[in-house]
Amino acid sequence: MELTSIIGLAVGLVCIVVSILIGGPLSAFINIGAIFIVVGGTIAATIVSFDAKTLKSIPVIMKNITRKSTIDLKKDIDMIINIANIARREGLLALDDAVQDIDNNFLKKGIMLIVDGVDTELLKDILETEIHFLQQRHEVGQGVMKAMATYAPAFGLIGTLIGLINMLLNLNDPDALGPAMSVALVTTFYGALLANLIFSPIAKKLETNTASESMEMELLLEGLLSIQDGENTRIIKDKLTAFVSKKELDVDVEEDEEETEAE
Repeated sequence: MELTSIIGLAVGLVCIVVSILIGGPLSAFINIGAIFIVVGGTIAATIVSFDAKTLKSIPVIMKNITRKSTIDLKKDIDMIINIANIARREGLLALDDAVQDIDNNFLKKGIMLIVDGVDTELLKDILETEIHFLQQRHEVGQGVMKAMATYAPAFGLIGTLIGLINMLLNLNDPDALGPAMSVALVTTFYGALLANLIFSPIAKKLETNTASESMEMELLLEGLLSIQDGENTRIIKDKLTAFVSKKELDVDVEEDEEETEAE
């Protein structure tokens, strides 16, 4: 499980709670009416904005932000080089057997297209289309979180207006002013908290995950096109290492040198 999201959320909540306790009691920030306005309103607006199929995907979206990433570009490069070596030694048709040991569905699909004799342009079009629609599907989930990040502060403002209206209606009753003002201020607090600690960070995390997955698929696509064109494995490796940061490559070089010295 990828824990950075959970750790970040926990740290944020702890900092906020500690800040509240330094200035006064935590109970002053607990208001059922404010929660009802902000949380209920945000959920209602989200239901209005999206269809049932999209709404059913929200639990999956929440699960994905804690899923540990399995993307390893250096490992992908090694896999491509190994496949290229097989293709150069035994021919493209030999990849039909090699594909059985590959877990990556995108790479497996590309190899099967090569084995089936699909030309380079068609191979590129098919795989680029798959990348495009993966991004489109992921953008739906990101859109849900971005919408909720917009709605939460808006309903916080609505709660503030409700509280102020109630306060003005009860100026002659000093006992009613405190609760009305509490709802007015706490709803704004809840809206800002939900938007900036939960919904916006989740949307950003989903965007980051999509970017990483898209980069991996682009790397694999470039490797597959090079294999089909029969390029030299050294050229393929030089081309694909452009996808990996220099820092990661330097770490690999240091590890290889340490292994060589140990031998």
